[in-house]
Amino acid sequence: MNLTEQTTPSVAAYPVRALADHLRLGTGFADDGAQDALLEAYLGAAMACVEARTGKVILEREYLWEISRWHSGDRQGLPVAPVSAVSRVALVDAEGAETVLAPARYRLRPDNFRPELVANVLPAIPHNGTVRITFTAGFGPVWEDAPADIRQAVLMLAAHYFEYRSLEGGGPELPFGVTALLGRFQTLRLSGDRL
Repeated sequence: MNLTEQTTPSVAAYPVRALADHLRLGTGFADDGAQDALLEAYLGAAMACVEARTGKVILEREYLWEISRWHSGDRQGLPVAPVSAVSRVALVDAEGAETVLAPARYRLRPDNFRPELVANVLPAIPHNGTVRITFTAGFGPVWEDAPADIRQAVLMLAAHYFEYRSLEGGGPELPFGVTALLGRFQTLRLSGDRL
């Protein structure tokens, strides 16, 4: 199982001014924006942490997911959410030759926690082969598309990284407020099988 980002969100979509306001950084000075690159880095790290903890993609982007077996014969859970479109499904044989499935053979069942690729019957994956699924995931292309509590958690975590940037080891663990805001977005797993 291999999940690869095919596109990355634009840094222009990062809420740099919102983080600067959250940190109460001064404005109106000649060096306004001097710390923007640092704030962008902390926002990127905070978003990556929130996405890893929740399985939710904040800013929309394309993914390629490669697996070697289906979870079941008629459905396959996707590794992140929310998913807005599945653009391509291809079977790949051991030699690397691809057979692209017609979109009429499958459909996306959207779900904010566990979106699925569903079909009457999913095709057999070739011996020693894989299936490559290309899909678009994320709340939307702009920051405001994400739920308010996820946005607040990202700002709080980026501020935490900013505040503790000079400490060896990165400072205290994840702040309680961040984990509390993210709690409702985490998927409860009752078994070791995620998908």
